[in-house]
Amino acid sequence: MKTLLPIIRRIWSHEWWALLRGTALAMLVLIAGIALLGLSGWFITAAGLAGVAGAGIAFDVFRPSAGVRFLALGRTAARYGERILTHDATLRSLARLRVQLLAALANTPFARLPALRASEQLNRLTRDVDALDGVALRLLIPIVSALTAVALTAAVLRFLVDPRVVTWLLSTYVPGSALALVFVAWRSRKPSRSGQLALNAFRMRFVDLLRARADLAVSGKLATRMEHVTAAEARMRAAVARTDRIERTGGIILSVTESAAAAGALLAGAMLAKTGSIDPARAALGFFAALALAEMLGPLRRGMAEIGRMTDAARRVNRLLATGENSADRIDEWPPTTRRDSPALVMRDVRFMHPGAEAPVLDRFELKIGAGEIVALVGPSGSGKSTILHLAARMLDPDEGQVEILGIAARKWSEPALREAVALLPQRSALLSGTIRDALALARPDIDDREAWSALTAVALDRAVQERGGVDSRLGESGAGLSGGERRRLALARVLLRRPSLLLLDEPTEGLDRETARNVLAGIRGYLPDATIVLASHRAAEREFADRVHYVAPAGSPAPPGN
Repeated sequence: MKTLLPIIRRIWSHEWWALLRGTALAMLVLIAGIALLGLSGWFITAAGLAGVAGAGIAFDVFRPSAGVRFLALGRTAARYGERILTHDATLRSLARLRVQLLAALANTPFARLPALRASEQLNRLTRDVDALDGVALRLLIPIVSALTAVALTAAVLRFLVDPRVVTWLLSTYVPGSALALVFVAWRSRKPSRSGQLALNAFRMRFVDLLRARADLAVSGKLATRMEHVTAAEARMRAAVARTDRIERTGGIILSVTESAAAAGALLAGAMLAKTGSIDPARAALGFFAALALAEMLGPLRRGMAEIGRMTDAARRVNRLLATGENSADRIDEWPPTTRRDSPALVMRDVRFMHPGAEAPVLDRFELKIGAGEIVALVGPSGSGKSTILHLAARMLDPDEGQVEILGIAARKWSEPALREAVALLPQRSALLSGTIRDALALARPDIDDREAWSALTAVALDRAVQERGGVDSRLGESGAGLSGGERRRLALARVLLRRPSLLLLDEPTEGLDRETARNVLAGIRGYLPDATIVLASHRAAEREFADRVHYVAPAGSPAPPGN
């Protein structure tokens, strides 16, 4: 339950007024149901006794029947209002929670992003939020309503009947209900969680099967993948069936509790009526109240059966939200207060080795780049040029040594501030289907035509875009409709729009002819005249563009003099 408290606070904090009114109506529904059954039972019993005594003609049937109708109609109206208020408030809270989770996922440290599979994360996020819809509807509100209804019922029965009837009802209902609910919650935790995991596996495997069915059919693996999907579905159904059996067992315990409470209340009422302490009509009130109290346990039983998957989902959601909220270390906004003469990038005694590799990529690596300088990193393939850029962007952290970015230790930057100050163009950049303006708007959501054309001109892409129909012309998936070099330049224009202080480019002119490469490099400097630019280079045009060249020797090899 401790894991669910942060979720309850988030749901309650924004929708407290609607949930408060909904909870009040839920209490009213339970109380009206108990009063309806109690009044109906008393009315039938009293009318029967009056008829037996020959006083039926004098018995007032109008006020009790009016009360029955009022309670029945009022209960229906309260139930309708409660469902509208609580469900609407819960759905709004969950929609807000989805936005918060997506924002937290967007703030995930870059070092973790390559390990995340977007579709799997989105599927898990959706599943977890769906699991949390019962926290308010099947746990919080039913518990509060049930406690209130029991307390009020006990007070009324103590006044109208006898304290001994109240004592019997509480001594049977409280331990019996607690036993049933604890049994369901405890036994269903594992199958409930297993069912959710199996559901996630089934969804992912089924989607993967549909996407790759042609390739799987050609490779002869379609039948095997179908078996994997079927196995996940079988595990899901088995977990659901086990959870249902546990819930039904809990229902049996509750039924026995209800029968014992009702029978004892009827016996106690009969004995009190026999001694003349109360009249026979009131003696039946305890019996009908015991039957009515069983209504409050239905939602709780279902909620306890789902508490395993709720807790599991809440644990992941809380962890992700905490990651997003605590991503800032010390530098929370850009630009920070730094010395103007601070170097833009410093690496001291840096060592880095990829997980599972036998040798480090960088070992005791040193680099110092001044503000506004253009440096080309050159060296053989695999020497670590791309790794240096990733370390500078803090997509990776060194195993040993220190990295300083714009005069500040890399580990002191928060993700949002670092992304304002540093931008990286990797070797492979993603483009989505949509317009060219949409692609650029990822870097600057409020981009206007002047800014768009300025960035496109800087990367020598303006003429090609004009021929396609302008910035509102559409592209296919992954930028289909542009050549490889044009896609590369569009991704570069998107990076330039961030106007970073430190620009990291991994082979930015790949696929371009020499003249276009020179125009693009000149456009970059013209667009960002004061930025520090670091290039992982393999072309003469990039080396000529740089103020100096830094040779990156493979780990263990001596660097040539002059670096």
